[in-house]
Amino acid sequence: MLLAFDVGNTNIVTGVFKDGNLIQNWRLETHNDKSADEYGMVINQLFDYEGLDANAISDVIISTVVPSTLYTLQHLSMKYFNKRPLVIGPGIKTGLVVKYDNPKQVGSDRIVNAVAALSKYGGPLIIVDLGTATTFCAVSEKWEYLGGSIAPGLKISSNALFEKTAKLPRVDLEEPGHVICRNTIESMQSGLVYGHMGMVEYIIKKMKRELAEYAPSEKPVRVIATGGIASMIDNGIDCIDIVDKQLTLEGLQFIYEKNKLSKENGRSTAKLDVEGL
Repeated sequence: MLLAFDVGNTNIVTGVFKDGNLIQNWRLETHNDKSADEYGMVINQLFDYEGLDANAISDVIISTVVPSTLYTLQHLSMKYFNKRPLVIGPGIKTGLVVKYDNPKQVGSDRIVNAVAALSKYGGPLIIVDLGTATTFCAVSEKWEYLGGSIAPGLKISSNALFEKTAKLPRVDLEEPGHVICRNTIESMQSGLVYGHMGMVEYIIKKMKRELAEYAPSEKPVRVIATGGIASMIDNGIDCIDIVDKQLTLEGLQFIYEKNKLSKENGRSTAKLDVEGL
């Protein structure tokens, strides 16, 4: 079995794959100051609760956008599973050709999402990841990562309103049902949620036009959304074709399959191949 870690700024999503199929997954809060033992005990408890055998884990793969967590999870992998993890970074084989000016600047989660989406749905695609940040990635049917956009996520925007104003409260992120609101809470919810929907809709519309110029294709561009609030945003707009909550975890499994032979040849950690080798 494969144990995969997708570390974001807010949450760590971890999953267990058996024979290429995701059989269990959990969402933990990201803490920079948590030790390997603290995370290890939580993972062990989750395994026990689900009746999973930790000794059956044959490999571990990690993708993180929080560098301070990497050593912790590497140590966890060695201590609790006796495995040297595969780490997403420069050098790993993905099949992608990255067109960024500096490919090393592309977040590992965005590359993993692109590999998963192309493997499952084919290109051309726009991938929207609605997490701490909201990211938009454009990929061609030739497995070219063309680039994208990064915007503040819905939670970041909500926290900024609360922290940077004297009288506005912290609010739950949910649709109020209307935009002409008669109290402060609903007014904030309306601006935050419907404003985010509008941003997503506009960027997707503009990105589709640019995709047609940069990578012309006879196939229609499909839009894949993932992330914690993907379903809520999808409910209010018509431009998202598929919501795939497990996209990043499945991308880690795809990349693991592409790289396991190299790992078996003795490489303790592999790195992400941004040149598309």
